[in-house]
Amino acid sequence: MNYAIVIERAGSNYSAYAPDLPGCVATGASIDEIKERMAEAIAMHIEGMREDGVAPPTVVCDHVAVSA
Repeated sequence: MNYAIVIERAGSNYSAYAPDLPGCVATGASIDEIKERMAEAIAMHIEGMREDGVAPPTVVCDHVAVSA
């Protein structure tokens, strides 16, 4: 399953969150690090949801091209 993440510059590092998984966030020093940390955070978040008897959301993540 692929989950969308939003990565934002936060001063000297980055922060990220998963819109489909409220409360699932991470920070890192680089884009690569934040992607790795978000993968770990998402896995932990989903594990917690399953332990609580909550089904993880089924989402479709894609991109659209916009010419401005």
